[in-house]
Amino acid sequence: MADDFHRPTRFSNDWFERVEGDVDPVLRLQLAADTAQALLSRVRGGADPEVVERILELAREDGIDTVAELWSHARPHSLPGALWRVNLLHALVTQRSAEAAVLYQQGADALQTAAPVVAGVPAPASPEELRSLSETILRGVFTGDFALALDRAAAFAVVTAAGAVESAHVDEPTNPERARERTRLAAALTDVADDLRVCARLWRDDSLA
Repeated sequence: MADDFHRPTRFSNDWFERVEGDVDPVLRLQLAADTAQALLSRVRGGADPEVVERILELAREDGIDTVAELWSHARPHSLPGALWRVNLLHALVTQRSAEAAVLYQQGADALQTAAPVVAGVPAPASPEELRSLSETILRGVFTGDFALALDRAAAFAVVTAAGAVESAHVDEPTNPERARERTRLAAALTDVADDLRVCARLWRDDSLA
C-alpha cells in the first residue's frame, strides 16, 4: 500500500493501504466528494482537450496525489471512491508496468471469460499497451462514457488479479513470501474490481455521488 503521499506518489508492494490523516472524518469525506465533482465538472463541462491532456500529464508524472489522498477515505461506492480506485490502477500500470504486464498476460491466459476483451489489451500484453489502456480509461473518465471507463478498469483489475493468483501458485514452492504478496494483491484487485462495477452501475442509474 502507499508508504506515503509526498509528491510524487510512489506505491510500494502494499500500495492499497489507506492512509490515515488528521482531518476531521466528516470534513474529509465532504472534501473528497466536492473535489471529485469539481474535477469532473471542470473537465467535462468545457470538454477542452488541453485541460484533459494536462490532467493526464499530471497523473502520468506525479499521480493526482493531493486530492487522491482525500479520495482514499471516501466510501467505495461513491464518485471519489471510484476515482481513487482508477487512480490506484493507473499507479500500478505506470509505476510497476513490467510487472503489471506479466501479471495481466498470465491472467488473460488463465481466464475463460470476457474480461480481457472488455479491458481491451491486445495479446500478448506489453507495458506500453497497458499504459495506453490506462490513459484510455482516464480519458473515458474525463471525456467519454464514465460507466464504460469504470467497467474497463474493473476488467483490467479482474485479469490482473487472476494473473497474481497464477503467479502465487508458481512461486509458492520456491518463494513463499512473494506468493503471499501476490495473493494479497489478487485479493485487493478483486475488491477494486467489485467496487468499480458497482460504481458503474450506480452511475448508469444516476445515483453515484
